Amino acid sequence: MNKAETIASVAGDLNSAEQALDLAITQATTLVQSMIGARTALSLSPVAGAGSQTKAIEAIAAMATAREALVACHEELAKDHRRLGYGVYASGHVNKPSETTTGELTRSARLRAV
Repeated sequence: MNKAETIASVAGDLNSAEQALDLAITQATTLVQSMIGARTALSLSPVAGAGSQTKAIEAIAAMATAREALVACHEELAKDHRRLGYGVYASGHVNKPSETTTGELTRSARLRAV
């Protein structure tokens, strides 16, 4: 592998890790939403399932901390990249929202009601 391929490989792995963590956070928040909806649908007391809901929320908080660490990793890799003299490097599609002709960002995902 040459330098460009090696750099692209690391950038791709970082992007994949960021996307996987975002998906995990999304799924965990959906779980909490589902737990609250189920408790309401079953007319249960807010105390019912409070322990498991607290644990799920703790997991989300831990994933948010992990997300911050990945963002910091991304920033450090960018610094290393520049420090080593490789300049600016882009590795293709990164799933960022596109702009419309009016300059507004298009939205590809919506929240869903449970």
